[in-house]
Amino acid sequence: MAALASQTTRIRIGIISSMPLRNPVVLARQALTLDHISNGRLDLGVGAGAPGNVDPSYRMTGIENWSPPERVARFREVVHILDQCLRNPQTTYKGRYYQLEGAMMAPPPVQKPRPPIIIGAMGPSMLKIAAKYGDTWNTYGGEFNAPPETILENVKNQVKQVNDYCLKIGRDPNSLRRSLLVWGSEALTVFDSEESFKEVINRYSQVGFSEFMFFHPDTAPVISSRALKEIAGGVMPELRRFLH
Repeated sequence: MAALASQTTRIRIGIISSMPLRNPVVLARQALTLDHISNGRLDLGVGAGAPGNVDPSYRMTGIENWSPPERVARFREVVHILDQCLRNPQTTYKGRYYQLEGAMMAPPPVQKPRPPIIIGAMGPSMLKIAAKYGDTWNTYGGEFNAPPETILENVKNQVKQVNDYCLKIGRDPNSLRRSLLVWGSEALTVFDSEESFKEVINRYSQVGFSEFMFFHPDTAPVISSRALKEIAGGVMPELRRFLH
């Protein structure tokens, strides 16, 4: 990402960090450096990480595979630490899982009050964290093999929950941007044509999503360069004006 940031001038530089793999202060300092290199184009994405039966990183590196409740509790502390470290020149924090003593961030971020934070969340506890701390909330809606209608229904339920959580803490739900990872069966067909791309984007934009990420499975056919050029050159600019 640092290399990409140094060789570009306009695109946003987005990173998504799995929470168990980095100490939150180290991650904050890495984000701070990327914000400087990109001259304020960083979006910092964080997620709680997949469990050990899905992600082999735990076994390969010896990282502890926390239980789901502990994973969420740690994530809540991590997001709070990231928020405070990137807002303040010095941060001290005494939590259950993490302790900081005068963690320094200098020089301050280019973006004020800090680089935007994207929080990946699907379940109720994680959605509450997204509502409190997130500038953007990201989800993918369900199991990989779930049909599109099931994923859409799951996403609608998540939207309702996150809106309710925002209102409970006095936050305008519209101030939380909505981001969707397009995957599963939709990821296999979204780039088949301009029409299929528009259909997927329109489906989720109608329930409030304005940012999209695209997952391409290793087993899927290679997307043709012609289709990518047509969609990137014609469809995306049109949809971007509509979504923003």
